[in-house]
Parts: sequence; structure tokens; C-alpha cells
Amino acid sequence: MKKLKWILGIALICLIAAAYFNYPKLNLISGYASKNMASSVFIADRDPADITLNDNNMPLIKLADCDVLEAEKSATAKVYGLMPRTAVYKEGLGAVLTNKEFSKHNFDIVPNRFIAKDTLPFPYGNNGVMDTVLDNVAYDKLEVAFENAFKDPEQKTRSLLVVHENQIIGERYIRGFTKDTKILGWSMTKSILATLYGILEYQDKIDMDYKPFSDEIRMKNQKMNITLNHLLRMQSGLEWDENYFKISDVTRMLFLDSDMTLAQRNKKVVAQPTAVWNYSSGTTNLLSGILRDQFNTHQQYLDFPYKELIDKIGMSSMLLETDLTGNYILSSYGWATTRDWAKFGLLYLNKGDWNGERIFSESWSDYVAKPTINSNGTYGAHFWLNAESKYEDIPTDLYSVNGFQGQRIFIIPSKDLVVVRTGLKEQTDEQFNTLLKEIIASIR
Repeated sequence: MKKLKWILGIALICLIAAAYFNYPKLNLISGYASKNMASSVFIADRDPADITLNDNNMPLIKLADCDVLEAEKSATAKVYGLMPRTAVYKEGLGAVLTNKEFSKHNFDIVPNRFIAKDTLPFPYGNNGVMDTVLDNVAYDKLEVAFENAFKDPEQKTRSLLVVHENQIIGERYIRGFTKDTKILGWSMTKSILATLYGILEYQDKIDMDYKPFSDEIRMKNQKMNITLNHLLRMQSGLEWDENYFKISDVTRMLFLDSDMTLAQRNKKVVAQPTAVWNYSSGTTNLLSGILRDQFNTHQQYLDFPYKELIDKIGMSSMLLETDLTGNYILSSYGWATTRDWAKFGLLYLNKGDWNGERIFSESWSDYVAKPTINSNGTYGAHFWLNAESKYEDIPTDLYSVNGFQGQRIFIIPSKDLVVVRTGLKEQTDEQFNTLLKEIIASIR
């Protein structure tokens, strides 16, 4: 009996210890589940049951139970009845995770949209697609690439679209998804942020040598030498932990912070600029805050991405989500259809020219595709690269827009190709290499 009591006592201590050390994680689990549910339901118009079965069916997150209130446009998640977190959808701004400061904020100021009537087919409009057949495309070989991309359900590919000579030559969706389904780009949104700075540079309103920190912050935190260029290249030297499997800088920012632009701003300097390369979602949201500082009013800040980029190139499905204080969360939360993500890739393939109108300078696409020191040729300025042949059978001029779970926009100038792949599972370099190799083989 004493031995049994001793065993039960040890078990109880272990249970209490496990609860103590893991209880804070419940905040992140229920936060992720409720936020993803609210955004997917109210932005992408998807079925909550499908989201539970697929999107939220991932390690730890699947422990959360989610309830959706259509009338209130909200989703609440709990883990075994503990740590409830609620995300509320606000029209034009996306879903925001509530906290004790939620009632202090209003959501009355929303972006104006500048959507023109569609009279042209893709890519310069949304009035259908061109149905011409390109003589230099072997469509039977292209079909093989598509079959291979979708045949294994474990790859969890949701959409695949290929554009050549500004024309869609292949497009497919998994059941439940169509050309009109908005898909979360996750970190693909980072490249939207970079493009906004490229537009400001082209408009002579800012340059990449600009040092964004105030004199007070420079003196206190030794940040005086950090430039926009350093931030866009993730080489500022500011401390940051980008770990999604524990309570870290990035998970606290995304699931606990009201103002996400402060997470990186408040970090200490741990290296001189260019000395290290450290991928940081906090840096992107810091840049979103710096972007906000370039405008006289909050309305101008909210309008800028849509007026000068998104609606100007006809990405009318796109929605950028904000935090509680109204900052765009450009590290992670941009939604658009597969075709509209492809338009973004085409803007870069055409070096900033959109049907005769220049959006950013021709040199900007070269700038973002230039390898960053200490990134081993894999990163430019908020774009990913193939400069060191990570994809061994693919031209080294490839650069891409990358997001969590294998969201990709591949831009291959030498082949006049844009390839968009969305899904629910990250692919290996070998898998992407094979996909792109098969697609390229169909171009004669």
C-alpha cells in the first residue's frame, strides 16, 4: 500500500509539473486555433468542420476545440476546457485575437478599396482567361507535372498554377478549393511588405539607406547604424528567436501582443549590421510600423497597399489582416486567391511593369533577388533565392515568395515562368525541385 501511495504521489507531482510547465502553451494553442478558424471562415468563406479536420489538425493545435458564432463573426477555442481565446472578424481588417486590451481599440477606420471594373482577362483583369494554345508548350508533359503534384494526398497540395508568357498554361485545385478561394499566404506576405518599400523608393519618398530609429532609441540601444536595407535583408543584428514550437519571440508576438510592431523594436542589439543573418517575422512587423510612420494619418497607411499595389494590379481578392492597434501583420497574414498570388509573381517577372504602368523601378526586382551576406545565397530582401542551386536542376535566377506549409510563388525569369503552389504541408527541396523540373521540361 505504501508503495502504491508513493507511486501515485510521484505521478501526481509529475502531472502538476507537466501542467505548470505546459499551461502557458495552451494560450498559444487556443490562440492559433481560434485565429485560424475565424480567418478561414470569415475571409475564405470555408466550412468550420473542414478547417477542424484539416487546417487545425496539426500537432498540439488539434487539442483545441473551436466554436464559431456566425452572428458575432467570432471563433473561440479551448484546450480541455482551459485557456479560452477568442478571435473576432472585423470587415476590411481580418480577424484579431482579443485580449484584456481589446475593448480599448476601435475598428472604425478601414482601408478604402480601389477596384476597377473587370474588362480584361487574366492577368490584367479577372474577366476569365485567354484560351489560346502556346506552340512552345508540351501540354501532355505539363499534365504529368500536375498529376504528380496531386497524386499523393500526403503532400496536401491545394492548388497549382503555372503562367508562361503572361498566360495561364495550367491550373488545378483540390476538391473544396476553386479559383475564387482565398488562401493564406503566411510568410509570402513578407514579400508584399518589401514591395511596398520598393514603391515608396520609386516614388522618391524613401531610400534603403534610411535609418529609421529615433535619436533617443539610437542612444539607448545602439541601433543608429541599422538601415532599411539591413532590415529587409534580415541582417540588422537585433535579437530574435523565430521558433514556433515553444513560447518564443515569434509566438508571443503573433498570439499575445496587441501591437506587433514593437516585438522586434524592443529587442537589444546582439551583432553589428551584416554580421549575422537571422530570419525574423518580428523584423517584418517592425518594418510595417516604420511604414506606418511614413504617412500623416492612419487612413493613408491603411489605403497605401491597396491603392498603390494590390488593387492597382487587380489582386482584388487580397486582404491584409491587422493587429489590435491597426498595424498590418505583414509577417504572416495576407490572403488572396491563387490567381491573385500569381499576379504578384508576374509583377516581378515583368520587373515592375504592369500593362504599361510602372509600379516600382526595374532595378527593384534585381535588388530583392541579390543574395544577402551570410544567407548562403538563399535570401535576398524579403525574397528567397536559388543562387547556390538549392534546387539543383533549376536555373539559379529563380527567386521565390515562401510561406509556411509550402506556400510558394516561384519566379523564373530565364524561363518566363511563374509557378504558384499552395498547400497544407511543407515540401522538401527535392520535391520542389522535381515539380519545377517537370514544369520546365514542358516548355520547348
